[in-house]
Amino acid sequence: MVDDKEKSDVAPKSARQPIKDWPATERPREKLLQLGPEGLSDGELLAVLLRIGTSGQSAEDLGRQLMSQFNGISGIDRAHIEELLAVPGMGIAKMAQLKAAIEIGKRSRMQNTQPKGFNDAADVATYIRPRFEGKRQESFLSILLDGQNRLLAERVIAEGIPTQATVYVRRVMEEALRVSASAFIVAHNHPSGHPAPSPADDQTTQDLKQAADLLNLVFQDHIIIGSGDSYYSYAENDKL
Repeated sequence: MVDDKEKSDVAPKSARQPIKDWPATERPREKLLQLGPEGLSDGELLAVLLRIGTSGQSAEDLGRQLMSQFNGISGIDRAHIEELLAVPGMGIAKMAQLKAAIEIGKRSRMQNTQPKGFNDAADVATYIRPRFEGKRQESFLSILLDGQNRLLAERVIAEGIPTQATVYVRRVMEEALRVSASAFIVAHNHPSGHPAPSPADDQTTQDLKQAADLLNLVFQDHIIIGSGDSYYSYAENDKL
């Protein structure tokens, strides 16, 4: 039988010491300086963001707990604010730091993948995909372009419960006219992960096409984002 003293002797170092008391080569922040961020595990990267843990739990332990509880960083991204705050040791500051860091990563990816032109559906899907990562509900947005197919603006048209097609159409046209766009693309996600269009998607696309023709706007594509790298393009399938 192992007595209490022996149990404490074999307890993990992180349970006995805060990170600041670890050897320098094992501290996540120092490892990042030495190896670069790519040399750290997901849990160690989270520890750098969280900075401190709780009594008896290091920041790295807390990071690993979050990874386990929410099934990885993508799960942390999808988690509601209330769900993160319910984790012992997670306050408003830590939650905000995690959400902000994930969003910075998404925006960086979008900047690096922005197409020179917006003519290719695969390129547009790659560019816009980070906007939908972590979304539990449907989100519908428009990409507004000038006469040379350069990006003028992006607008979130609706989020949450799918809205009637007439509402989507009115808002898309209003935003296009507001920035004097010559063309536009719309995109939305299917939280199920399957990008195949529904009858409601078909109706929305038809209504958008009719409205665009009336206003002399070019409706270039309607793209549905699914899981992984999957997407559906109405233009690619000759359904515009």
